[in-house]
Amino acid sequence: MTTAIVLIRGTTGTKPDMRKTLELLKLTRINHCVLINDEKKYAKMLNIVKDYTTWGPISKEILEDLVEKRGRLSGNKRLPADMVSSVIAAIEKGEKTNIKSVFRLHPPRKGLKDKKVKFPRGDLGYRGEAINLLLKRMI
Repeated sequence: MTTAIVLIRGTTGTKPDMRKTLELLKLTRINHCVLINDEKKYAKMLNIVKDYTTWGPISKEILEDLVEKRGRLSGNKRLPADMVSSVIAAIEKGEKTNIKSVFRLHPPRKGLKDKKVKFPRGDLGYRGEAINLLLKRMI
């Protein structure tokens, strides 16, 4: 299952281990999204950055929209339409692709609830399937 991680808060004034973990996840700016395949493998990293990110399993429809509209090749070139299906298949299998690993998203339409509170009342931490609604608003 592919998991999407989105950076919600900025990293100014954070501890060095938090910044290093975000750097290893390639989350350097607000509203950047990264896809991972094995959430168990990244569990400790997600626990470290839980107060700055949100994550959850991404659905196939949202993954298609994300790759089609926000996927970029090197040189910031848009992804050709004929490559989209092969890239999605490679992402789901966990194989390397030739697109950039970070998806730059818009701020969510209608805003966020709260950047400092966990998911049911705010926007941080594990969201489950609700990540799809957030990503849809951000694409």
